[in-house]
Amino acid sequence: MKIEQANNRSKFRQLLFLFDVLKLSCTAFGGPQIHFTQFKRVLVERKKYLNLDELIELNSLCSILPGPTSTQIITAIGFKKGGPKLAFLTLAIWISPACIIMGCFALLVSRFGITVQALPFFKYLQPMASGFIIYGAFQFVQLFIHKFYHWVLLIATAITGIIASTPYVFPILLIAGGFISSLINKKQQVQQIHVIKAVNWSNLLLFFSVFITAALLGFATQDKLFRLFENMYRYGSLVFGGGNVLIPMMYNQFVVFKGYLNANDFLAGLGILQAIPGPVFSFASYVGALVMSNEGLNLQLLGAFIAAVGIFLPGILLIFFVYPIWDQLRAYTPIANAIEGINAVSAGLVITSAYLLFIPLAINQSNMIVLLSTFFVLLTTKIPSPIIVIVTLLAGFLV
Repeated sequence: MKIEQANNRSKFRQLLFLFDVLKLSCTAFGGPQIHFTQFKRVLVERKKYLNLDELIELNSLCSILPGPTSTQIITAIGFKKGGPKLAFLTLAIWISPACIIMGCFALLVSRFGITVQALPFFKYLQPMASGFIIYGAFQFVQLFIHKFYHWVLLIATAITGIIASTPYVFPILLIAGGFISSLINKKQQVQQIHVIKAVNWSNLLLFFSVFITAALLGFATQDKLFRLFENMYRYGSLVFGGGNVLIPMMYNQFVVFKGYLNANDFLAGLGILQAIPGPVFSFASYVGALVMSNEGLNLQLLGAFIAAVGIFLPGILLIFFVYPIWDQLRAYTPIANAIEGINAVSAGLVITSAYLLFIPLAINQSNMIVLLSTFFVLLTTKIPSPIIVIVTLLAGFLV
């Protein structure tokens, strides 16, 4: 009887956790660094599913893995709370709203020629998202910048990212930050655990098996769906630095090289992507639906689904491989010493992201009011993010 009651309580807590993930998926704007501040606010401070140190360490781990960083973080939290089953449910709930929105918008673009400009209630979402990012930058500085060399890494990262104006430098900066931190930190040496014996290699083998099989099937069949899955899986396996790196790669592949999409349709999807919450990798659903736009509605929907699975699967397989041994890996001295530098660089990347997102924003009175109001409300109140989003949508519709 007691065991059954304990199981029921555990299931109830897991359902509450999934409900919180759903709320985050509908309100977490910006990229992975901004999602981190939302995770901190909801999952750490309000619900206490994990402590802040655990979240910071997960951010460091996922920042140096290829794939969608914030998706990997929240999936790892699901793994911590309920094992692989809850992790998969967490993943599905986190990515579904954004993928559904992007897939539906692809149908509107391909079948009715609808553009972002035709949807006035999205009018103020981009300046609102900029407000979220500026707040995220402020939070990151408070969390991660405590020493002189942290400030040096922060400023150097922000300047480099802004001058380079390309997200391709992000993984290089993260690795450099971790290396510098390892050299500077003089933490007491900890016992280096030999983790090889404790590793379950099945997820890593599955990761490479799917990679190779998808490539062979795409080449052998030249089927558009197989090639779509292979392209997305390859991007999810090789992209460091989050969705900002993914977008130009997709543009070169599907617009310039293969000609599956035209530039206007691609940019229309990019516009709507800036205005919705959730992971940036959800853009794959938009591309997948448009790639299949000449094949009928059912295949368009299938294309959106296959693209989403392809882009998110590799990063999640890597998390399933690494997270169970993370407690041992972080006890390895060079990794433990690198965490501070990786997080300091992450804070600099938030500033870069805030700048890059602010550039295309029209500088006018209404946009600046929305941006500054969003930042002020997040900074000074505990108003839930869903309320901010709803008010912004209503303002776009009414004004």
